[in-house]
Amino acid sequence: MDKLINTTSSSAHALTKRESKFSWQQIKKTLGKAYAFFYGNPPAIIGGLLLSIVLAGAIFAPVLATHNPEKRVARPHQPPSAEHYLGTTRSGRDVYSQVLYGARKSLSVAISAGVIAMSLAVIVGVSSGYFGGKIDDRLNFLTNVFLVFPQLPLLIVLAAFLGQVGSLVITILLGVTSWPWGARVIRAQTMAIRSKEFIISAEVMGESKIRIILVEILPNLVSIVFGGFLGTVIYAMGSEAGLGILGLGDATEVSWGSMLYWAQTSSSLYTGAWWEMLVPAMALAITGGALALINMSIDQVSNPKLRTGPHIKLWHQLKKEADKRRGLR
Repeated sequence: MDKLINTTSSSAHALTKRESKFSWQQIKKTLGKAYAFFYGNPPAIIGGLLLSIVLAGAIFAPVLATHNPEKRVARPHQPPSAEHYLGTTRSGRDVYSQVLYGARKSLSVAISAGVIAMSLAVIVGVSSGYFGGKIDDRLNFLTNVFLVFPQLPLLIVLAAFLGQVGSLVITILLGVTSWPWGARVIRAQTMAIRSKEFIISAEVMGESKIRIILVEILPNLVSIVFGGFLGTVIYAMGSEAGLGILGLGDATEVSWGSMLYWAQTSSSLYTGAWWEMLVPAMALAITGGALALINMSIDQVSNPKLRTGPHIKLWHQLKKEADKRRGLR
């Protein structure tokens, strides 16, 4: 009996050891991929650093904020000081605390809208590109209908019709109206992949269509989907701020758009309180620029024609040496 217990415990110990070794190998592999992505890729490094700062400010806003962003804490339009790092608004609220909490609201709206839009784009684009026939015709017609209507004017009309809308409604509106461009790109790429040998082999072997889409096609669309997601997030963030400036959003919520709305309403630039307008505008510009740099870095990694970094430098060096040898001959 003791021998059986010892054998069982040793087997469990060996299994645990193998599992821990496997998990460590997975972590090491993931870190290696992340290092390979950032190494020799300046846009990824700069964009990742800026985006990390913005996300850290949004996540740790309750810890970093010095005042309640929704309450009056000082005199109106007080300039930046040791007590109020970025000054105060016309209503006496702390701008530094507002920009931290505003990042939470603006980024949550933009990211959620990006997830909705790219989910619809993947479903429509892959289905249209892979199945073809009547499905392609109907989905392509639906995509063209959405493409006919200009997105921002349509959003303004819908938001004005619904009245002063909250962040949830803005998220849904942005997500539902932002998918057609991504669907067109994914459809074209899916049609190109559909004729590849490994897809034909999977079909001949009797693989189900769902498995072919999930296992064979979607992994080859990761860079396109992620790039489209970042582009949609940038667009959604700008659109949310634009609706906020026009007063079509919920002005009682603390977001970068509502901050710009109140700064415009109080004529902060004309009264000399430039910080009330400049701070949320700079936050939008920095976040949008960081996302654009990351999107650019993805293109440079996934597209061989745009590839940069040490590997391309090595290629140029080898090409230069080969040209010299040809000249000597």
